[in-house]
Amino acid sequence: MTGSAPAQLRPLRATDAPAVLAAFHAGTVGMADPAEVTDDASARAYVDGLVQAEGTDAVAVVERGTDTLIGLVAVVRDEAHGTGALTAWLHQGWRGDAIMSRAATTVADAELAEGGLERIELAHRADSPTAGAVARAAGLRHEGTQRGRLRTGGRRLDVHLYGRLAADPLPEERVRPLPWASDARPWADR
Repeated sequence: MTGSAPAQLRPLRATDAPAVLAAFHAGTVGMADPAEVTDDASARAYVDGLVQAEGTDAVAVVERGTDTLIGLVAVVRDEAHGTGALTAWLHQGWRGDAIMSRAATTVADAELAEGGLERIELAHRADSPTAGAVARAAGLRHEGTQRGRLRTGGRRLDVHLYGRLAADPLPEERVRPLPWASDARPWADR
């Protein structure tokens, strides 16, 4: 598996659980709590939780041609405020070709243009500079640092916060968006 193969986007499906498990087993840098997905049952629970969550738009990043999940972009929506919190991860074997930057850009653009949101934000641990690069590629601006926001392994970690408003100008240099596999969007039934 290499990062040079083409990818596209589609809504996450329950049948993606085996690929989610494989991704968590391959490496968990930048991913959700690795303890969340350790076996088939927890992978199914993880995917079902995202697919069934009323306020979450879960988008699978899939290898074009095989439709195998290689990553995930999710937006947890706050309808009352018209905002969404973006999270993303990519299978370790696919990193390095800006696939996640392109996926996050595509989803952020679509949520602000079609999904009805007015603001997208991404918060990441300060020791994860790749997440900051993904946020910036998606047009999110660094808005600040929450000092000592998280505790892990007995130590406090800072968190960087990025945000983008629908009215914000787009960055001069943008990554190419990834194509959607079809017209299906996670927010289409709202």
